[in-house]
Amino acid sequence: MKKYKIVVLTGAGISQESGIMTFRDANGLWQNHDIMEVASPEGWHNNPELVLEFYNQRRRQLHQVQPNAAHLAITELQKFHEVHVVTQNVDDLHERAGNKNVLHLHGELLKARSEKNNQLIYEWKNDLNLSDLADDDSQLRPHIVWFGEDVPEIKNAAKLVSEADIFIIVGTGMQVYPAAGLVGYLKPETPIYYIDPDPSVFHTQNPLQVFEEKAGEALPKLVEKLIKK
Repeated sequence: MKKYKIVVLTGAGISQESGIMTFRDANGLWQNHDIMEVASPEGWHNNPELVLEFYNQRRRQLHQVQPNAAHLAITELQKFHEVHVVTQNVDDLHERAGNKNVLHLHGELLKARSEKNNQLIYEWKNDLNLSDLADDDSQLRPHIVWFGEDVPEIKNAAKLVSEADIFIIVGTGMQVYPAAGLVGYLKPETPIYYIDPDPSVFHTQNPLQVFEEKAGEALPKLVEKLIKK
């Protein structure tokens, strides 16, 4: 059996099936908060207590959920092929499912970093408070890429995608950039498998197969097919 390099781009839909609330609803709100109040440098500057509590709630919720069939399917796939996960999600469900080679585009909920030095990053499992300081004595903030901030891992993600033999998109509306632009780095012959119960339309010259199903339903079936490929 030939070993393929497979890149899996995942979004909120795959985590939602584990019970994690999606980042925002159709009104652009998250638990009645304007997104910019809790996910932007300006929001942090204006009300750091609100921002910290917002992410503390999400962190507490993360401890209550488990990986689902889609996460576990990726774990199975990596037994047979070289698999890299590029995720827009900030949870650790991929890692807890045993997924290797996970690249987090938008940061990680279970980490904190200095607000002055983004290289000072710490594992952080519990609540983060205003009294929690980094080694440089500056306030710790969530290790999350907020709106208006650079996405430092996007170059690494683009390189992975450019080398992919197979590209799988799971649980993302392909509306958030720069992640949505990753399809532009694919080799022309690389097939795309797109799994989403409500898939968006996006432009691509690559062979495309769409599965209008939930991740936990379609991904295990696709993985079974790719294992035999």
